[in-house]
Amino acid sequence: MAKPPPPRAWQRMLSGRRLDLLDPSPLDIEIEDIAHGIARVPRWNGQTRGAHIFSVAQHSLVVEEISRVLKPDLADRWRLAILLHDAPEYVVADLISPFKAMLGGNYKIIEKRLMTAIHLRFGLPADIPDVHHKLLKKADQAAAYMEATKLAGFDKDEALKYFGRPAGIPANLDLTPWPADKAEKRFLARFNALCEQ
Repeated sequence: MAKPPPPRAWQRMLSGRRLDLLDPSPLDIEIEDIAHGIARVPRWNGQTRGAHIFSVAQHSLVVEEISRVLKPDLADRWRLAILLHDAPEYVVADLISPFKAMLGGNYKIIEKRLMTAIHLRFGLPADIPDVHHKLLKKADQAAAYMEATKLAGFDKDEALKYFGRPAGIPANLDLTPWPADKAEKRFLARFNALCEQ
């Protein structure tokens, strides 16, 4: 009896690229695929207020905006790394932290391989320096706190417990969820602006 073929481990993208999840190649990664995907992936499993989902693309823009407040002189290549911090979710979706913790190592290995390929595709090192990673985490946690309290139904004490006290929040930060096409266009525009400078 013939052995069944292994399960499919690749994702077809609208660009025509076929991305292998187990061994992703930078050559199969296109920014348009990333922007299209993460503009349609909801944060908080879609459990947010508003007429539209609050997308990973919009979240990525918020985190990059907060990082600009925290470190105004940060070089554009590190801003690009911050903008792309959740880019693997165009393939693996945005799993909430409690579920990621239950899945453990295999999920993190796949996510890390994807991030490495994405970084290499756009001229970034596989791992960003620790000082920039700390800035990213601080901006990401601040964004999570704001999203949790403004969109996802957390009260302030609960959000403080899980995300810490936010720092670097711009006074005019708008968390009104955008339609997917708007999030996609704005993400691409910011990506292009950072790559042109």
